[in-house]
Order: sequence, then structure tokens, then C-alpha cells
Amino acid sequence: MIRSWAKTDPGPKRRYNEDRLLNRPDIGLWAVADGAGGHQAGDVAATTVIDALGALPGLPSAGDMLVAIRHAVTAADATLRQEAARRGSDVVIATTLVCLVIRNGYFACLWAGDSRAYLYRGGALSQITQDHSLVQELVDTGQIKLENMESHPHANIITRAIGAGEAELVLDKVIGKLHPGDSFLLCSDGITKTLNVAELSASLSVLPDLDPTTMLISAALAHKATDNVTAVVIACDQADKSWSG
Repeated sequence: MIRSWAKTDPGPKRRYNEDRLLNRPDIGLWAVADGAGGHQAGDVAATTVIDALGALPGLPSAGDMLVAIRHAVTAADATLRQEAARRGSDVVIATTLVCLVIRNGYFACLWAGDSRAYLYRGGALSQITQDHSLVQELVDTGQIKLENMESHPHANIITRAIGAGEAELVLDKVIGKLHPGDSFLLCSDGITKTLNVAELSASLSVLPDLDPTTMLISAALAHKATDNVTAVVIACDQADKSWSG
């Protein structure tokens, strides 16, 4: 059995919420999109991508589903670039994306940007995506330490997004086999820049008795998050062999 929870909030510092989410256990698909900060119409970008994913049918084959996701996101990317060009030569309308597919005892995660996916397994939390961001590149090249990522003055600069960057969109992918009791967290950077790993892990440890997304959002608001905050949690009670929720 697969269960999921989802919640988003503009946060105490922002007037508008430019995060969007998808919670579709019926087709085995979940996603978080975060309209790129500092650009125009980030909410339009995030909505365009999430609506495209939400319109997909529940294809039983994992391979077919991943192909359909890539096609939908590529089409959304083209739409956003065209709209940006229409508005002006220096306009960018972009969003991050992280999405999770579960099929036949396996999971697959696709992403662009710094919205993240975590796997909670056996009481331990691990990040399964790698940020497309300037500070991640600085960590990778040894210029800053991992623990200094979130506090770096350029922590908000992303290097890949839907609607921006290279002319050809590339979504990174990670796949793996489900284990009994696995849980996943998809979240925008408003969560990860506010809560530490111990706080993220503590929220997932309450499964399945409490709603972890309510705990995550409440904790982020209590810490006075400076950005929109969004969390989607997917809990697999066992190594599910079906493709539907």
C-alpha cells in the first residue's frame, strides 16, 4: 500500500506562493515545482509544468511513464521559453522540478534545479537528488564545505531549470528498488534552507500515524522561513507490486 500527503504555504515572509505540487497516488506520480526566484511569473512557470504532469494518464509501464513525463516537461519548457520571448528579450519564466514515479516495486526520480528528493529507509534519511546550483558546484570542486551550502550568499542561484538555461532541457534521473517501509520526501528549497536533516528525519519518523507534511510546514513556519515552503511525502508500507496507489 502506498500513501501520500502534500502541503504548501507561502511562508511568513512572502506575499505570493510560487510553489506548486502534484499528489497523484492514483497514477503513481508526485512532484514539486518552485518558480525560479528573481524571475517574472514564477508561479506561471510552476503551474505550467505541474498541470502538464497532472494531465498524464496512469501508464502501467515505468518506461512509458518516464517517456511521457519527459515529453510533457519538454513541451512545458518550450511553452515557457516562447512566453518569455513574447514578453521581452531579457525575460525568463522558469521553475525547478522534482518528481517521483513508483511502479512494480521500483522508484524513479527526475529533476532539474534545487528542489530535492529524500529517501527515508531504516530510520536513516538520505538525499537522492543533487542540486543543480552554484553552491553545489562549489562543493563539488572543494571551494566550500557541504555544511556551508545553505548559508552561502549565492545559495539561491540555480544552474538548471525548466524554461531557462541550455537550449536543450536535461532532466537528471535516479532509479532504485523499493524496500518495505521506504518513504520519500519531495520538497522546495524553502524547506531545506530552513530545516536541518535531523528535523526532516524527525518528521518522517511519525509515519504512518501522523501527517508528516503538516509537521514539516509547521516547523518551517516556526523557524520563520524566508521562502515558500512545500512538502510531499510518499510512504510505502511494503514493496508494492502494483502501479497504482
